[in-house]
Amino acid sequence: MWEFRRDPRELTAEQKRKLEGLFGRLPQLRVLYEFRVRFQKIFDTARDRRKAYRALVGLFLDMLDTFPELEAFIRTFESWQEEILNYFDARQTSATVEGLNNKARVILKRSYGLKGAESLWSRLILDVNRATDIVLYTIGEIRELVAGFRAAFACT
Repeated sequence: MWEFRRDPRELTAEQKRKLEGLFGRLPQLRVLYEFRVRFQKIFDTARDRRKAYRALVGLFLDMLDTFPELEAFIRTFESWQEEILNYFDARQTSATVEGLNNKARVILKRSYGLKGAESLWSRLILDVNRATDIVLYTIGEIRELVAGFRAAFACT
């Protein structure tokens, strides 16, 4: 499945062989793979939201013709269409924030008994592993910021 997720241009001959073996066993997976590659290409190459929208609608129509089961996926796009198309205005995502949120959830799951926000924050800083590149504050300075936020928002 690793080969399935990677950019096809970056696959080695061995990885391409494995992918073809997978498609040999599951032929419909090839079509899904081609849809995934088209989807990625739209996000990589569309110059503006109008062109991206047209390309995505075309892709979604093809997807529905082949796999009506993907209607829920397309409905998700329709629900979040404005937010998704905003990406094409400035090519900015919330990936960094989403990544940190995910990291915090993982820490909480594996740190049974970790009760305080202070220790959670310290653990998050350590787990990010590039804290000095990303966060320009020391843990002490961040604690002061958090205390200020708590006072401003009356958090406990």
